[in-house]
Amino acid sequence: MGKHSFDLPRHAFSAAQWREAAITEGAEVGIHAALERIDAKDDLINAFTVVLREEALEAARQLDRAATSTPGPLFGVPIAIKEEIDVAGTVTTFGTNANTSVRTTDSEIVRRLRNAGAIIIGKTAMPAFGAFPFTESEATGITRNPRDLTRTPGGSSGGTAAAIAAGMVPVAIGGDGGGSVRIPAAHCGLVGLKPGRGVLPTDPYPDLWLSLGTAGPLGACVADVALVFDALRGSYEHQPAGARTAWERPLRVVLDTHPVSPLTPPHEDHVAAVHWIGEELRGAGHGVEKKKLSYPDPTPAFLAQFYAGIRQEIAGLDHPERIEPRHKRTALMGVWTMPQRVQDWARRASQQLGDLIEREVFSQYDLIVTPTVAGRPIKAGRLMRMGTIAAQLASLPSVAYTATWNVSGHPAIAIPVGVGRDGLPVSVQLVASRDGGEDLLLDVAARIEERIGRFHPVA
Repeated sequence: MGKHSFDLPRHAFSAAQWREAAITEGAEVGIHAALERIDAKDDLINAFTVVLREEALEAARQLDRAATSTPGPLFGVPIAIKEEIDVAGTVTTFGTNANTSVRTTDSEIVRRLRNAGAIIIGKTAMPAFGAFPFTESEATGITRNPRDLTRTPGGSSGGTAAAIAAGMVPVAIGGDGGGSVRIPAAHCGLVGLKPGRGVLPTDPYPDLWLSLGTAGPLGACVADVALVFDALRGSYEHQPAGARTAWERPLRVVLDTHPVSPLTPPHEDHVAAVHWIGEELRGAGHGVEKKKLSYPDPTPAFLAQFYAGIRQEIAGLDHPERIEPRHKRTALMGVWTMPQRVQDWARRASQQLGDLIEREVFSQYDLIVTPTVAGRPIKAGRLMRMGTIAAQLASLPSVAYTATWNVSGHPAIAIPVGVGRDGLPVSVQLVASRDGGEDLLLDVAARIEERIGRFHPVA
């Protein structure tokens, strides 16, 4: 192909820029460029499990033939989809070798992305059932962090994050049942949004880990995540991040660096990042307070839904006997969640926790700022040598700040705010009210990004 806009350095491209180039030069040209990037990068990283080469090119040709004066907000933008989400013509593997049936229809969120003009370019790796915050499995091997190939990208949406961080796609979709969007966003230097409970559909599935899970977008900048989130929630009158809320009014912000468990103390780089962002917010005229928030331990309600959700996913597989041995043990460990009364209790406990936090925390504060994770990215491949219990213990530093908000149902966003002493990204998490808090999170994150600068993908 001749010289075109898509030849810009990978780190120079946002989803909005990709859309403009696709409108000007053709969606098919852009998809060829994305496929070239995947071919050049993914052998080392192992982000993709399926690349929909011909399907994506044909979708691009159809967009080009049907081009109108009002192209969709994601016109021609290549988007990768996490393995647990249905895409017509592919197998939804849940990160295993145990499914063989090809899906004949898209999930609702994929349908919405296509309606907005996005092109589904492939599916991305995850650990089996999304059970761990490391993207490693017997089915697809080890996915690596593009910022340091010896390290994990996190998980369970690790393939999604790695694809963006390597510059293979500008944006992608993950799923978050305990931090699985925010953790890999933190490890890979990305923005990752977990919407509040019920904001996005789970169709065709009745739920994702009962009341814990939701899909969520990841991108290299806040504007990209906002653009995709608007499409996911069915809003096509896009309002740019930074113009969503009355930022001019002083916000009430609380900084809380205390993890759920005292066994998972935060790395000092993460604590410093929270305090730095607090100073940036204070400098912008907002009220900032440091405090240890008090609310009931979310762990029992989380574990009940974690185990019940995985057991349900195993039960729905074509060949459950093919799952990894450690997840056969996971299923046995979760047998106590089989009675409906246990699952009903866990859902009620989640709702009650969310109501309490809404009433007692968000009546006083507009925004909570925490570290996204407690620990630093560990060596890639460690999970492959671990049994069930060891893997769960190794997961604790990753979920120490994220899982609470899955239980409570509050929206949360991870944003990169610099580099640690190990040369890898440092991230903070912002949490807002269940009442439309996503717009506030995107607005505040965009303003922080303006003040401290964007964290670019690997060139």
